[in-house]
Amino acid sequence: MMGFQPRIHLAAPLPLLLAMLLTGPGLAAAQSEQRFGERLQIHGFASQSAIQTSANRYYGDSPDTSFDFTEIGLTASLRFSPRLLLAAQVLSRRAGDMGDGSPTLDFGLADINLASNADYRAGIRLGRIKNRLGLYNQTRDMPFTHPGIFLPQVVYFDKVRNLILSADGVLLYGDLYRPFGHLAATLAIGAPIVDENVEAAYLVGDFNGTIETNGNSWLASLWFTSASERLQLGLSGATASLQYDPQPDAIWPLDPGTVDLLYGIASAQYNAERWSLTAEYMVEPIKRRDFGPVRPDGDLNAEGYYAQATYRLLPHWQLMLRYEEGFADRDDRDGRTLEQQSLGAIPAKKASSRILSLGLRWDISRQWMLRTEYQRHIGNFILSEIENPDFSRFDKHWDLIAIQAAFRF
Repeated sequence: MMGFQPRIHLAAPLPLLLAMLLTGPGLAAAQSEQRFGERLQIHGFASQSAIQTSANRYYGDSPDTSFDFTEIGLTASLRFSPRLLLAAQVLSRRAGDMGDGSPTLDFGLADINLASNADYRAGIRLGRIKNRLGLYNQTRDMPFTHPGIFLPQVVYFDKVRNLILSADGVLLYGDLYRPFGHLAATLAIGAPIVDENVEAAYLVGDFNGTIETNGNSWLASLWFTSASERLQLGLSGATASLQYDPQPDAIWPLDPGTVDLLYGIASAQYNAERWSLTAEYMVEPIKRRDFGPVRPDGDLNAEGYYAQATYRLLPHWQLMLRYEEGFADRDDRDGRTLEQQSLGAIPAKKASSRILSLGLRWDISRQWMLRTEYQRHIGNFILSEIENPDFSRFDKHWDLIAIQAAFRF
């Protein structure tokens, strides 16, 4: 995991200068006289999980029970004026071989409200921005904000989470409030945050080379929420261009190549008093170019979708049921072409995952939560290449059971 290396640096006087520019010196002075505690908000969360699998490694040595899935976050926001908000979150995430717990800047931004009234709102965010992709990406590391211990992995790939998690750049947003509902749109450009080794293992299949961004990425989203707030529909997507640098002394050296991808999600959710229904569909066209004869140029279309239901049994108890399917290439769902092209080095079972999940959540209090989850897996598409480098040892049929304790303040 990348260390604590924020790319956006705000000089100390900048918040005050922005406040004066946006509100005028009179209002900025009035804001400065307000109680500091009324404008500063600090929150945090922590979770610890235990994971047991019947086979395959998942967040650590899970066949022997893994405790290597830990998340700790600290969030702070400071409102200088009704039009200027500064916010940041530092995250420590230990996730088996995919994360060592080093603290990172999850997001750190200035949110400037350019115009607003009862009918609309428009603004801009500058800095490290959390990408609004799908229903859960913006809050994916906060355990209280999603129904299961794990997000549906065929849509929200934890094995390459950094690529879509956040970006250093600029985001424009707009909201339109109408009697029939709420329309929200975002458009952003920035440099995605990548783990140079983890992304290379998934996108290129090389565990020694590195990969980095090649130019900026574009992100966009469009959301509709009904007036009753029961129905939510959304389309979101991002583009990325990556440059691969090979390891010079590799046994099968690759040439410096590029990977271009488009990541798109269609989302739908309906919330009733005691139950919720959620479904999302993801498609990810990937183009690989100029890697040389060992890995010829090629295109593939990763695909994933799930349907999920939650039911509140009692005020503090919630049941979750989810089914999901994902494919490394929707034109090769059974993986036979992949196995043939790799001369058997990559088994067909690596090309797909079918997962049935059942979870139970208990909100002990507003601060504490316990939950457990069982998953039945067919296929190995969602497994990390970093944690499972020997594809010949994959078990196609495997089970997972996990428990998690979470705290927030």
